[in-house]
Amino acid sequence: MTDYVLSCCSPCDLPKEYFKEHDLKLLYFHFELGNDTYQDDMGESIAPHELFSRMLAGEITKTSQASPAEYEEFFEAFLKEGKDVLHITLSGGLSGTVNSARLAAQALEERYPERKVLVADSLGASAGYGLLMDYLVEKRDQGAGIEELYAYAEEIKLNIHHWFFSTDLTFYIRGGRVSKAAGMIGTMLKICPLLNVDSDGLLIPREKVRGKKQVSKRIVTKMLEHAEGGADYSGRCFISHSDCYEDARNVADMIEAAFPKLYGKVRIFPICATVGSHTGPGTVALFFMGDRRTK
Repeated sequence: MTDYVLSCCSPCDLPKEYFKEHDLKLLYFHFELGNDTYQDDMGESIAPHELFSRMLAGEITKTSQASPAEYEEFFEAFLKEGKDVLHITLSGGLSGTVNSARLAAQALEERYPERKVLVADSLGASAGYGLLMDYLVEKRDQGAGIEELYAYAEEIKLNIHHWFFSTDLTFYIRGGRVSKAAGMIGTMLKICPLLNVDSDGLLIPREKVRGKKQVSKRIVTKMLEHAEGGADYSGRCFISHSDCYEDARNVADMIEAAFPKLYGKVRIFPICATVGSHTGPGTVALFFMGDRRTK
């Protein structure tokens, strides 16, 4: 039994059962869809398919990071139980939530000087953030103390690769990541952008690939180039998707064929509301352990 709590935020896109099974504590984000406000609770309040269908129908989504006050309330509940807290946040390159968490930690350490609240930026998102948490859960269960686990998170987080492609540019255009002119041309030519998350935790376009078949092959090539051990990679592999399971399953099948020494099968998860509100449907994201990410 550890004397601290390990926690994260809901945009890690792991299934809710995972948190119960592994005693991983969770702070929920919120989002707006049309005129309604929901909790980002892994699809319980609103299923991913309904979210993406309503987005395609024209309803506007708006996400919001957790406030310092929300983090204070979340952390303080554990401090009152005599537990220290190690919290891992969504990438600071994508959200300011890490600053909210750190402000809350500073305020609480003044009130609870005998306790620790450590906050680490995952520099990741979606199931890549989830993959980091999976490694941390394993290390915690092996007996790591809070300081050791914090150092481990800092050590490995940039080795977790995040590669994405999208077959639908609609929400990349709406969000300003792709201009309207480039989006129209890209749609006509069936361009599927290939992106990754860099060492600053920012989502960066890397290549323009024509067609779903070719971009699916290309994302597997990226894993061959960057995975620890290349084709002999024996670590975990997660995939997340926004309402395009068959595309995700196709990539998973290609990976399982290309990497026969994988640690189990590829695990596939839905992209939930916080990340999905920005990607829209048609995004497949691949996560694995590899060389250090760069800019």
